[in-house]
Amino acid sequence: MTTGSARTDGDTWDIATSVGFTALLVAAARALENDRADALARDPYARVLVEAAGEPRAIAMLDTPADGSTPMSAMSASRHLGVRTRFFDDHVRDAVAAGVRQVVILASGLDSRAYRLDLPGDVDVYELDQPAVLAFKRETLSARGIRPAAGLHAVPVDLREDWPAALRSAGFDGAAPSAWLVEGLLPYLPAQAQVLLFERIVELAAPGSRVAVEGQTGPLDLEGFRALADRYSSSPDDPLGEFDVTALFAEDQGREDPAEYLAREDWSITRSGSPIDLGRAYGVETVVPEGTAHLNAAIGYFTATLPG
Repeated sequence: MTTGSARTDGDTWDIATSVGFTALLVAAARALENDRADALARDPYARVLVEAAGEPRAIAMLDTPADGSTPMSAMSASRHLGVRTRFFDDHVRDAVAAGVRQVVILASGLDSRAYRLDLPGDVDVYELDQPAVLAFKRETLSARGIRPAAGLHAVPVDLREDWPAALRSAGFDGAAPSAWLVEGLLPYLPAQAQVLLFERIVELAAPGSRVAVEGQTGPLDLEGFRALADRYSSSPDDPLGEFDVTALFAEDQGREDPAEYLAREDWSITRSGSPIDLGRAYGVETVVPEGTAHLNAAIGYFTATLPG
């Protein structure tokens, strides 16, 4: 299996290639967070999925010590993915507690919230992603007797296609409130695709709906991220070799902060700040590797609610 990072128009992927491989890496990070005594989020299925995929580089990440002694262990010791997972977990829990019964996870990857969160049985979770990615997750967990707690609806669709039609066909009710997750997605979308994504969310969301977003508040320092990637790839303990996640990011930087767009559409915005700000709110100081705080300054977390 390859883990090439070149993007082309209309490209597809499975769990071990391109954008799909990043979902595997995120799952490995969640597995490491799960194993911590002070874990911010528990995901007992992350390790199961990584090991089932059989990708040696992702599996090697599971054994990376989080002592900060090497470049890769410094990455493992950082807790950005734990902080991010907790933020979106809290969003789902808060929405469900408020009576929302539809959860939509865009570019869901190996998300296991429908399985691991204590959700009422009348909650419907819609997962949108590439067919091969969704099939791998479903088959892997089902083969081990792991069943979702909530009503789970796989929506195999590319977000470059008419995914609102696919979502409605899967049973989504546009007249009822919904909770949306935009997690780890936007850097891979060109600016215009980001605009269309949020236009579609606004179109589909009924009053009382909510959305949680990991977005950009300014241009990403792509050269800085590439330098960081080069730093880790040159380390002998780096299991990822030449895989370059920054090659998957959209180069155009002329994108609007999505919170500003939603505010103009009469959504109420609550900002939680950068990954470092969010981590401190959870009592975590080492959120990103040492010397990379400036690269994360343009990343912001927020939630938004459409008044009922």
